[in-house]
Amino acid sequence: MHLARILGGVLVFCLGGCSLGGATEAADLILHNARVYSLNWPEPSRDGQPDPSAPHGPAGWTPDATAVAIRGDRIIFVGSDAEALHLANGSTRTRDLAGATLLPGLIESHTHAVELGRNLRMADLVGVKTEDEAIARVRVHARKHPDAKWILGHGWDEGAWADRYPDMAKLSRAFPKRPVVLRGLHGFAVWGNAAAFAAAGINRDTEAPSGGDIIRDQHGNPSGVLTNRATELLSQAIPIAAKEEREAAILAGLDELARSGYVAVHEAGVDAQTLADLEGLSKQGRLPLHFYAMLSARDSELCRSWQLKGPDTGESGKLKVRAVKAFFDGALGSRGASLLTDYADQSGHRGVAGAQYQFDQDLVADMMRAGFQVCIHAIGDAGNRQTLDFIAAVQGNADGDYRHRIEHAQVLHPEDMPRFAALGVIASMEPPHAMEDKAWAEARLGPERVLGAYAWRSLRENGARLCFNSDLPGSDWNIFYGLHSAVTRQDKTGAPAGGWYPEQAMSIEESIRGYSSWGAYAGFAEDEAGVLAKGMRADITVMDIDPFDLAAGSPESILAGNILMTLVSGEFAFDRGDKASKAER
Repeated sequence: MHLARILGGVLVFCLGGCSLGGATEAADLILHNARVYSLNWPEPSRDGQPDPSAPHGPAGWTPDATAVAIRGDRIIFVGSDAEALHLANGSTRTRDLAGATLLPGLIESHTHAVELGRNLRMADLVGVKTEDEAIARVRVHARKHPDAKWILGHGWDEGAWADRYPDMAKLSRAFPKRPVVLRGLHGFAVWGNAAAFAAAGINRDTEAPSGGDIIRDQHGNPSGVLTNRATELLSQAIPIAAKEEREAAILAGLDELARSGYVAVHEAGVDAQTLADLEGLSKQGRLPLHFYAMLSARDSELCRSWQLKGPDTGESGKLKVRAVKAFFDGALGSRGASLLTDYADQSGHRGVAGAQYQFDQDLVADMMRAGFQVCIHAIGDAGNRQTLDFIAAVQGNADGDYRHRIEHAQVLHPEDMPRFAALGVIASMEPPHAMEDKAWAEARLGPERVLGAYAWRSLRENGARLCFNSDLPGSDWNIFYGLHSAVTRQDKTGAPAGGWYPEQAMSIEESIRGYSSWGAYAGFAEDEAGVLAKGMRADITVMDIDPFDLAAGSPESILAGNILMTLVSGEFAFDRGDKASKAER
């Protein structure tokens, strides 16, 4: 592939103002010489076979177009280069993509993008294997930020470390004065030093909240780690950042996702302060991506105020508010997921859920009745069953296009899989989680129950709608990692050979739809996003590999992909050739 051509400047192409089919208005932008997969054909079958009308045959997949023409924020043409270029005039910008692959804009349908932006300013502990390694990284970060009153970090793996949680002793010796708070990779544990625990007022007399645990030493004193709902005891003590810092963090997170190829995010849990910041950025036209906000059910005052006025189902800039995020149980790694029978590696323990986990059933039910989509975190087989029971009880037989979602739907009893389709509940799932959890998931669940875990294919075969995402920043949000995980059930090293429970793998079409058209449906946006067609929003992702082609013969090569461009409503949110072309755009 001639990358230099892709990254070259924008060319102005003039064909004397001629236009296709008598169109009276020329295109503003034409992307051509591309491998375009529009997804504008019927869905694959439940076993992943492409529809007969899909651009797929004995030789595999072929692109169904080579060019896309855009005017304003809409697509006006998808087809051949020759026809598209007939829509150019003297002011039209054109871009020769030199054979790059052009897809409907990717959607990250379960994110914590605001947290990602904050984390970019913290000590990065992703991948640390030991307590000493974590502390060494925090030391480096602290030296770079000598004026920070609190030292913050994120990314140590509370699932992998669940049998050997650190204490505060070494961390307190390394940082005797400044409070240090280190958030776990998935947000279900925090680790702090003595100064942080003292600032938060956490001591031997502090009671753990419902659904949380204060890890204690042999004398009953807090040892340094809080899990599940108890994490808030420490997190809430961290001083609130100034408005400018908060806005900068939001934009940093969204800019990172634009560079990663995403045109829209579904933010899983927005409190009142964050929503106010988002509304301000939206009114100023500063949001670079479409932002689908799930109100945090933990902020009951915010939810009650929205209950009175109802969901925002129209367009108000790039911000839309029509969903609520709630937690029904904890995480599998920290043994907080609610299971129907005991954990295989901890007899007598079945996790925490429902009221025990501070799930406000009345609030969530009232939001559902007010017309909000609910997106409920459920991990264990008991947690998922009870969540389905709850949705069924509130929804009843009432007609409506609710599209309620279970976030993660991680461990399911076989009897509950058909209920997703019966209730119209979407399973919002993370292919990377299976690859990251496989080292310990079977130990938690046992050899039989693990067969219903991360069971994408089983859900599809039972008629459930899916959407795929990363749950960032707890997992790597690289789309090529996500696609590779979904198609191969292997990690980045190619392990295990043949895939981890490969019968649950997805086809490449399903995987790409999971991050695009299915995500659009999960956010009530399928009429304007998720496929490339005339009249649809000009949300586009361009990459330097063809995942449709690679999946058949060398799926490991998908991991080497790079994002070249991200267009949101016809504007470049990211352009790898930006420095070369900015002057002419």
